Amino acid sequence: MIGYYIHHQGLGHRNRATQIARELTVPVTGFSSLERPEAWPGEWVQLPPDVAQDPVDPTANDVLHWAPLEHPGYRERMGLMAQRLRSDVELMVTDTSAEVTLLARLMGVPTVVMAMRGDRTDRTHRAAYDAATALIAPWSRETAETYWPEEWTRKTTFTGAISRFDVPVRVPGSSAEHVPGAYSSGEQAPGARTATRGASGSGASDVGGQRVLVVWGRGGTDVGDTEIEAARAATPGWSWTVRSPENPSPDLWRELHEADVVVSHGGNNAVAELSAAHSRAVVVAQPRPHDEQAATAAALERAGICVGLQHWPDAAAWPRLLARARQLGGSRWDAWRHGDGAYRAARALEDLLHGVPS
Repeated sequence: MIGYYIHHQGLGHRNRATQIARELTVPVTGFSSLERPEAWPGEWVQLPPDVAQDPVDPTANDVLHWAPLEHPGYRERMGLMAQRLRSDVELMVTDTSAEVTLLARLMGVPTVVMAMRGDRTDRTHRAAYDAATALIAPWSRETAETYWPEEWTRKTTFTGAISRFDVPVRVPGSSAEHVPGAYSSGEQAPGARTATRGASGSGASDVGGQRVLVVWGRGGTDVGDTEIEAARAATPGWSWTVRSPENPSPDLWRELHEADVVVSHGGNNAVAELSAAHSRAVVVAQPRPHDEQAATAAALERAGICVGLQHWPDAAAWPRLLARARQLGGSRWDAWRHGDGAYRAARALEDLLHGVPS
């Protein structure tokens, strides 16, 4: 049985884990403080929260990221996982926690870390990545992190982006519902209505303007209404629509296709969805630990996939940035994704579980 730890910050970790779990042909148990998603195919262990207002030595003198002393919730959650690691978990996936990775390894269970962008060279990340039996990187080898040591790369499966808009691959015994394949820019996602770009390729189906779709996630943004209004004022002829947890899209797949340019934060799942839609995009990094989104935006810019920015630009820059995003187009997203990232991740996990050489 595969155990799968899912971090509770935002919903991106859970969404990605669910896509992978649905491609597995072996039992999988999720461990998380988050509630069980409807599509989760196996058991779900609800972990108690480990947040603390005044934590006692949470980093263990800078050896760990989060291990507060004398915290009953933290002790219980680690104990619950330890019980299962002792009994029936044969492979532990972490997305993401250095402490859970090290717990599993100390109990003699093979571990797989879902790698993340950004600077992971701190003491704790290095310990987890070094100790892991394998790594899974939800990006392509072509767009890999440039600083990684060779020993990490050797044990990594580069799956490409993993998006909820990818077509699941049917494998015997899995819960996937669709035939092999991947969405191109003209195909339709499950449950989404058909969306077509204009004859000029603009993506605008209405008359009299071009569309910018702004997409923010649950992790927060340092961009406010003032910055959006200034960008809107600087781009006459463009209409701006903002989608966020407070103003969610009624049909994101459709809106991604209808937009001439999508402006998005640099979260892993958001970028994966841009790649699935082959969107012409401007990705603006938001502040995150270990510069995760900054690294993503830099990789996108470096590969010429879309416009990647380290911070929100001055309003006067937006006409040029939107024009450049349209010029780049969306074809280079195929360098970021393979279209079956969840399937590749699931096969890598099962191969490791069954002892198949990589």
